[in-house]
Amino acid sequence: MSTDSTPEPTEPPRGAGPADEPPAVLRRLWGAPAPRRRGPRPALSTARIVRAAMELADAEGLAAVSMARIAEAVGYTPMALYRHVSDKDELLVLMADAVAADLPDIPKDDGWRAGLEAWTRAQIDVSLARPWMLELPLSAVLPGPNRLRWMDQAFGVLSAVDLPADEKLAVVGLLAQHVLGEARVHVESRRAAVRQARHAAGLPDDTPESDLDPAAIAAADPYAGFDAMLVRFADPATYPHLLAAFAAPTASGTSTSGASAPTDDDISFGITVLLDGIEAYLRRRGALPADG
Repeated sequence: MSTDSTPEPTEPPRGAGPADEPPAVLRRLWGAPAPRRRGPRPALSTARIVRAAMELADAEGLAAVSMARIAEAVGYTPMALYRHVSDKDELLVLMADAVAADLPDIPKDDGWRAGLEAWTRAQIDVSLARPWMLELPLSAVLPGPNRLRWMDQAFGVLSAVDLPADEKLAVVGLLAQHVLGEARVHVESRRAAVRQARHAAGLPDDTPESDLDPAAIAAADPYAGFDAMLVRFADPATYPHLLAAFAAPTASGTSTSGASAPTDDDISFGITVLLDGIEAYLRRRGALPADG
């Protein structure tokens, strides 16, 4: 028992003991070296396992990714994989960060708005190229080195904007949420159109999309004939505002003054409207640089 008046510590100070050791998945994500073992350097590596998992997901979707399938792809037993990756949950974390390595560098000299537009569009493009990304659980999206590099680029684009860090982070988070929603709509509608095109042609479910008629896929898009569906099925007395809106000249993509719509595709439209709102917020906060 202590005889002085200083209370005895009930826990070790932060950073001083095993309690502050980061989880193994974060250490592996950031490339922390594993304990050295005797013998020759193993040919199998975490990076090779992750690459094989991504190639499998690219070819067959995330549901096809299993430790057994990856082991077969790399020519090892499943048990050999567990020396490099603790389980499938950790593998998904490593895959989520590895995808971010494919994102391009964003120039900072074009202004904050052009930079954020490029930053957002690049993520949507990668998500459409690798739709299995959208199926990753949120628990797999940890701040690894590649994702943090991507976030750092967004902060670089915003470096001339006079906002505190937490508000910049909120802006970046808002754009990231838009990426998820926009990409999911495009991926899911495409999948639905492909399924319908197969069914209409009497083809089996495993028929590759490349074997289908592109015009048939476009016609099967569940959103392609929305206005025609309204005219055919919707009662104007029950849905007066929808019918009136789609009957107006602005529904064709021109304003009442005849001006063209501000964007040329759905993805650009969403990004433009979102950035318009962010710009209005920045102006209200007085956060924009002198050159706008």
